[in-house]
Amino acid sequence: MVDMDLVKKLKEKMEGGADSATAEDIPLVWEFFTQLANENEEIQDEIADAEVKVQMVLTDIDKKFWLKVEGGKMSWGEGDIADPTFTFSATMKVGTGMLFGEVDATSAYMAGDITVEGNLQDAMFFQEIIELSMEIFEDLMDEA
Repeated sequence: MVDMDLVKKLKEKMEGGADSATAEDIPLVWEFFTQLANENEEIQDEIADAEVKVQMVLTDIDKKFWLKVEGGKMSWGEGDIADPTFTFSATMKVGTGMLFGEVDATSAYMAGDITVEGNLQDAMFFQEIIELSMEIFEDLMDEA
């Protein structure tokens, strides 16, 4: 089961909007995605055969995070990941807006607010996982 204290913390952050988010909030989002992906059957079905390494670079604050989907499990960390399948770079505001479901990644990419290097199919897959996770998060917020 996803840690409901984590859901409550994220709910408070979401109510403040992505503008109130800090780099310290990103690990909360990554941890939520990871817990959800490793426990939710719907997401498990989506990631079962995926092999994706995401590198996130926040360009205006020089912070990096990574997320890995491998063997039907998801993990995350701070810093660099070896051989990412794609890297997305954005400002703190755009990056957290995307993770908090307030910024559409495709629109931000088309506007030049996000740059993607590497496999675009993996980037689209990652966006789908974020969107699915945010839908499930909405349901969990009602319980928090």
